[in-house]
Amino acid sequence: MQNKLYDTVIIGSGPAGLCAAVYAKRAELDFIVVEREYLGTGQIAESECVDNYLGLYAENGFDLGEKFRSHAVALGTEFYNGELTEIIPDNDIYKLIVSENELLSKTIIYAAGAKHRRLNVKGEDEFSGKGVSYCAICDGAFYKGKTVVVVGGGDTALSEAVYLSETAQKVYLVHRRDSFRANRALQSRLSSKENISIMFNSQIEEIIGKETVEQVKITCNDKTEFLKTDGVFVAVGTTPESEVLKGIARLSPGGYVFAKEDCATTARGIFAAGDVRTKLLRQVITAAADGASAVYSVEKYLGMH
Repeated sequence: MQNKLYDTVIIGSGPAGLCAAVYAKRAELDFIVVEREYLGTGQIAESECVDNYLGLYAENGFDLGEKFRSHAVALGTEFYNGELTEIIPDNDIYKLIVSENELLSKTIIYAAGAKHRRLNVKGEDEFSGKGVSYCAICDGAFYKGKTVVVVGGGDTALSEAVYLSETAQKVYLVHRRDSFRANRALQSRLSSKENISIMFNSQIEEIIGKETVEQVKITCNDKTEFLKTDGVFVAVGTTPESEVLKGIARLSPGGYVFAKEDCATTARGIFAAGDVRTKLLRQVITAAADGASAVYSVEKYLGMH
């Protein structure tokens, strides 16, 4: 493997990476998929149910991810389990250091994704996918007529609170500061919703339940209280997995890789796909679309179009 020169190396086995693998196979590229998590399928595996992926209604996130992976496997995709720690440009070739081994490639499709920032409180990991969610658009429909807690104070948190208020009976918006960072228009929309209760100077200390979330322990203005809730939506930001591209490709202030719809980065031969790149909407369907676009761009770069 060390002496082999690939047409492209795909970093990441989430929806973007797996779709890229399918398209790369169809394009008859010589490639390999590098995955940090063995048999992984990305963040989609954490979702209790996915009901917004066209043609596959109400799929369990883990099962949907497995279908994506099975598709790539059925076409003969080769996977390599390891962590990418360094990318070394060498003229028109890239050396990728993966778990102390070296891969050589003409191009890279970087689809490492972004991870949700977590609260790091007791019960969060235990109830992830069982009442704790990081995406209202993905999971909000399952809380119709129920009570939910949204955590955060930026645009995403307020957007999710407003979105959830359309179906949930009650929404608590918990923010650790005494004012929001979100834009004024969102704050105005929020204030018009009678079923949203805002809790400033508050933070969750613990998420409690048996099989699913039942309540949260909150410190509010230095006082402890418990809120009964059916779900907790964490919206305190995301962190792109882009550290290895620093100094190679241009990154946004938030660490996302600058790339447009063709997925081309500022580094020749490196293409960013999925949640790691700068984009309007980060969803499974847009990640998969990026995977296809990135392969098309690789083909053009290699002179195949």
